[in-house]
This record gives sequence, structure tokens and C-alpha cells, in this order.
Amino acid sequence: MAVTWIVSYKLKEDSCVDAFLLASKNCYDEIFSKQKGFISWEVLRDGETWIDLMKWETEEDAKDGQSKANEDPIAHAYFEFVDMSSAKLQTCSAEVSY
Repeated sequence: MAVTWIVSYKLKEDSCVDAFLLASKNCYDEIFSKQKGFISWEVLRDGETWIDLMKWETEEDAKDGQSKANEDPIAHAYFEFVDMSSAKLQTCSAEVSY
């Protein structure tokens, strides 16, 4: 079954939301959409809290995709907006899908 990464975080103070969303689109277009096992990525917002829902075919695919992103300058531009001290990762496996 698919694996979903739920990542919650806050943006750094004075971050431009439009620039952040453009950086996330660049990450999607240039990195994640090309990774083995990548299914989808949703960027959600609840006030000051942002949530990324990233779906992968397997946990190994998710880890490999993140490792490649960690080495890519395009992802670094995205990460520059994120207050890493606020970031939390939760990994969930689908038990059933309807």
C-alpha cells in the first residue's frame, strides 16, 4: 500500500507566500515528479501552519526521493522558506483506500 508523509511546519518570518509556493512548484516539477514511486504532493495551509501531504508507492521510494531532494539546489531554495525547528514528519501507511 501507498505511504503518505505528513510534514507540518511554519514559514520563516517575513517569507513571501507567493515566492514559497513558486519554490514548491519548482521542487515538484524538477525533482519529485521525476522520482520513482512518487504519487502526489499537496501543500495545505491552516493559518500559520503549513502541511505537505506527499504520497509515495513505498517508504523506500519516499526516503530515496527525499535524499535526492536534499542534494538539489532547487530543493534548497524551497527549504530556505521553512523554519526547520518547527518541522515535524509523520509517516502513515494506507490500510485501505476507497
